[in-house]
Amino acid sequence: MNLTNCYPSLSGKVVFITGGATGIGANIVESFCRQQAKVCFIDIQDKAAAELISRMSAIDGAVLPCYYSCNLLNIDDLKQSVARAINAFGGIDVLINNAANDTRHDFRNIDEQYWDERINLNLRHYFFAIQAVYESMKLRGGGSIINMGSMSWHACQGGMTGYTTSKAGIEGVTRGLARDLAKDDIRINTITPGWVMTERQKKEWLDDEALTTIKRNQCLASPLTPENISAMALFLASDDSRMCTAQNFIVDGGWI
Repeated sequence: MNLTNCYPSLSGKVVFITGGATGIGANIVESFCRQQAKVCFIDIQDKAAAELISRMSAIDGAVLPCYYSCNLLNIDDLKQSVARAINAFGGIDVLINNAANDTRHDFRNIDEQYWDERINLNLRHYFFAIQAVYESMKLRGGGSIINMGSMSWHACQGGMTGYTTSKAGIEGVTRGLARDLAKDDIRINTITPGWVMTERQKKEWLDDEALTTIKRNQCLASPLTPENISAMALFLASDDSRMCTAQNFIVDGGWI
């Protein structure tokens, strides 16, 4: 599915995306590049990032993104990547906190180290990325921050408590920072995706039973695609959403 909306206000904007090499993140990178935005994305999957940039080079009219290898478990590494992007592009207008890991786990077997790792992988870096881009957005007269949540905790999904707890916390970060950031005309919102059929999800989970589950739980029967999430991200990053902040935008086909 190709996105059809064009947002002139995104042309030339500097967009920083975490976890942009694969899945939803990769589609978000591509979607913003098609809008003529200046995109910088970070990940630890160097090969996948190179393949994404190679695919992008074949798209007429798209601006090629910039990639930095970054381990988000290392907050200093994250801060350095943000600083590199600011130095390279003169500032950051849009931050999309997307990186996450939804590896399944049994709560009975979780120890302190694994719990901390889940929180660090799925929540901690969101806050510190916001902190790192704040001064740049303030100097540029405002900006848009988009945090990627999940319907999993809303739907009481089991089997990954560390992940669902983190995703619940992301909505808390959005709500808790909205008033503070608004003083500098910085907006912050959460996108809550449903079960999105990325290549990984299709490979690991999609079968006839999964399709039946989707049709049973969603009001809209069609499986979600990464483009459905990118469409919301484009809107929230653009000036068209200038009065939207502190909100949770659910894109789940009517599941929850």
